[in-house]
Amino acid sequence: MRADRLISLVLLLRRHDRLTADALARELQVSTRTVLRDIEALSAAGVPVYAERGRHGGFALLPGFRTEFTGLNHDEALALLAAGSGRGEHVFGLGQALASALRKVLDALPEGHRATASDAARRFLVEPETDLLSRRPVTDDVPGTAMIEVRRAVLAGRRLRIHYAATGRPPQWRTVDPIGLVTVRDRVYLLATRSGEDRTYRLSRVLAAEELPEAAQRPDRVDLDRIWRERSARFLGGDHITVLVRVDPARREELLDTAVSVRAEEPEPDGRLRLELTFQDARHAEWALWQLGTDAEALTPHALRISLRDRAAALAARYEDPA
Repeated sequence: MRADRLISLVLLLRRHDRLTADALARELQVSTRTVLRDIEALSAAGVPVYAERGRHGGFALLPGFRTEFTGLNHDEALALLAAGSGRGEHVFGLGQALASALRKVLDALPEGHRATASDAARRFLVEPETDLLSRRPVTDDVPGTAMIEVRRAVLAGRRLRIHYAATGRPPQWRTVDPIGLVTVRDRVYLLATRSGEDRTYRLSRVLAAEELPEAAQRPDRVDLDRIWRERSARFLGGDHITVLVRVDPARREELLDTAVSVRAEEPEPDGRLRLELTFQDARHAEWALWQLGTDAEALTPHALRISLRDRAAALAARYEDPA
């Protein structure tokens, strides 16, 4: 609808300050001629949009122009309400802000649409607390005060002191330059640098945090998706071991909870699953597979099969009937 496109056009100009007609056309997925017609329509409606000539020109709004848009259509409001119906309140410690935002979304709807959108959102359940096997998801518990300090430092671009408890080590204070926050399967990670070196911190291990007054040493623009992919690739390319496993589907989740990552998965004719997994090392892989008994079988590497066989043989010998 044209009304939605006009609102999107104004929001784009508010976000980017100045954009060319070609850039607006790409964002809105329309022709340049359509953008020019929309600009004329906005001007006629009293929206102070103007054109700047020259090499770095484009369209912009008069400084200080602000307006409120309450024209959410039914599906837009439903999308926001459904997203808020899951466990998003745990992400980045924004539970109160999410509740407030959802109230504003409902208030922005026309009177006749409020009840229908709210009722429709109740028909969607996003990430419930238990799955079909009645298992509760593992959610990192991040201290609220630490999360607030970390989030403030990330957004303000300031350095951060964190009291971090790395696995197997006593907690230590560290000063880092925060880059951004990433949430993966209800676990939140802080991407940062420390003395110029890339660092990734799991927020559940941050016992305390303090935003510092000095500016963080980081680029003005960031592509978190690219940075996360690169760090994940380096993490998986370390000293980890890759294991090919056949497993009973009923024990799949139990196995995945112990693995570092899943590289491939496919069903087998007998109903079992073939998984390609990575573990921290051979000892970690042996421990994880031993927990599953005969419900899992390591296919490769051969050395892992031998160690599991020897372990089983030693246990059988220990319990051999003397008679």
